[in-house]
Amino acid sequence: MSGGSLWWRRPVLGWALYDWANSAFALSIMTSFVPVLLGGYWNDGAPAAVTTFRLGLANGLASLLVAVAAPLIGALADRAGRRKRGLLIFTTLAILATGNLFLVAAGQWPLALALYVIAAFGFAQGNSLYDSLLVDVTTPDCYDRVSAYGFALGYLGGALLFAVNVWMVAQPARFGLDGEVQALRLSFLMVAAWWALFSLPLVAWVHERRAPGASLPAGAAIRMALRELLRTVGAVREQRALWLFLLAYWLYIDGVYTIIKMAVDYGLSQGLNMQDLIRAILLTNFVGFPAALAFGFIGDWIGAQRGIYVALIAYVAVTAAAGFVSSEAGFYALALAIGLVQGGVQSLSRSLFASLIPAGKTGEFFGFYNMLGKFAAIMGPVLTGTVALLTGSQRYGILSILLLLIAGLALLTRVRVPVRAVA
Repeated sequence: MSGGSLWWRRPVLGWALYDWANSAFALSIMTSFVPVLLGGYWNDGAPAAVTTFRLGLANGLASLLVAVAAPLIGALADRAGRRKRGLLIFTTLAILATGNLFLVAAGQWPLALALYVIAAFGFAQGNSLYDSLLVDVTTPDCYDRVSAYGFALGYLGGALLFAVNVWMVAQPARFGLDGEVQALRLSFLMVAAWWALFSLPLVAWVHERRAPGASLPAGAAIRMALRELLRTVGAVREQRALWLFLLAYWLYIDGVYTIIKMAVDYGLSQGLNMQDLIRAILLTNFVGFPAALAFGFIGDWIGAQRGIYVALIAYVAVTAAAGFVSSEAGFYALALAIGLVQGGVQSLSRSLFASLIPAGKTGEFFGFYNMLGKFAAIMGPVLTGTVALLTGSQRYGILSILLLLIAGLALLTRVRVPVRAVA
């Protein structure tokens, strides 16, 4: 099937547009505006290192909740034949929590972080089920391209709304707003509305293929889900390539997600201008759109595993350089480099894993996959925040991410992917 016809098939487009929808939360809320307001409007006068610690703990808690829930929910969704329904439930939870961040008043950082944790939990748990629907919209020979297509649309959609939000923050009077803070708060409502609107194509066009024995009563589905979860752990242990990949992924994706979540907080701590930081994040996402598409074809060309090597080596170089950046120009350069590889490491990891898992176990195995990613995402933000708090330096905190990236890359080189699973 040609790439052009593939992109416009309704199931593929509807699936990919969900990435367009929820990436607005990842970019505008998680990466940018929550760290900005937490260090300013919502702050109670705490120093920067304490704010970094609070943000790290909040991100870690959200990840812990997903890590505990994802495998069971994935297995239950498989047995009940309700992966799509589960995705919509968690998406609704996240949208409501995001919209309610608009109502949080000055100095109320505990309430802000509580709503943020709920939204981040719903976002991540929904993503687990969304990832599992990849196998329902295309065939194994197209996993790399379709996975990359989703990430590419995510970069573009998130960046378009983010550009409007940045314009509002830079020129609030043009939009009839009182100032930057009101513009930042209004962005929460805009993200919630955007997320809801562009989730509708998935609702209409994506139809999951139910595994044999699906549509069980709730009680029977839960019991079977628990049994299958235990079998999943056993199945992973029996497949050396699978568990080595998952262990490698657990480490390196932690570094990737920590950079995404903590970049703006780190830049602010180094005295960089908020407007420049936000523009740099916007640059990352506009560059990420064509780069993510390109990595889909790179996966076809050299294999998903080798494509991940390329992206991780770039991440190691960028993270090492970040410890010495103190200017807007340097941050722009790092943002450009991250934009070139961020979508690649995420999309190729997802497609490689999809090629490795048994048929009929997609929700369950993707729940396990996301569980490891979220357990890892507990360690990274907490590690960064703790190192920053103990040393009094956010530079040491960001450099600690190198340990995760290098260890994950080293383990990935030991994974022997069967020929049938090479994308």
